[in-house]
Amino acid sequence: MNKLKLTGLAFAAALFTLSCNKQPESADANQQEPATEQTTTEKSLSYDILPKSGSDVAGTVTFNQDGDNVTMTVNASGLTPGEHGIHIHETADCSADDATSTGGHWNPASDDHGKWDAEHFHMGDIGNLTADEDGNAQLTFTTDKWCLGCEDASKNIMDKGLIIHADADDFETQPTGNAGGRIGCVEIK
Repeated sequence: MNKLKLTGLAFAAALFTLSCNKQPESADANQQEPATEQTTTEKSLSYDILPKSGSDVAGTVTFNQDGDNVTMTVNASGLTPGEHGIHIHETADCSADDATSTGGHWNPASDDHGKWDAEHFHMGDIGNLTADEDGNAQLTFTTDKWCLGCEDASKNIMDKGLIIHADADDFETQPTGNAGGRIGCVEIK
């Protein structure tokens, strides 16, 4: 009987030792470390401004996304001195001579036209670009209400058109701000 007890105790001790000394296996499909969600998104896109409606408008537009913020930088030339409405339109299509192929202002929430961050405004209502006496203009615009290629259709500016208008946006006239003809166009793709 003592022999049976000793054998049983030895067996139990061996099992205990094995279970305590067992090394963790390397991560496999069933045992993976939890993935850390990466919230920082960095993207950069740059486009030439295409002249439209017989204008001499030229330059570049760059979009940079860093985390939740998108910064648009416009460097334009060939403008008449003064203010020019600048908006994101529905479609990335600059094929028409007057750029009407871009459709209306991008307005996913069906709001009234207005000034950015006012009570009512389109997501494409950027405002005005001011050209100096030589026709050159720069604008830097940053928002967390846009994204470059995300799944949220109310924020995603990909496959949209950027339009520079001949006149200033008055922020009141519906639905365009009475900004006049389309003289510069960018396909955001």
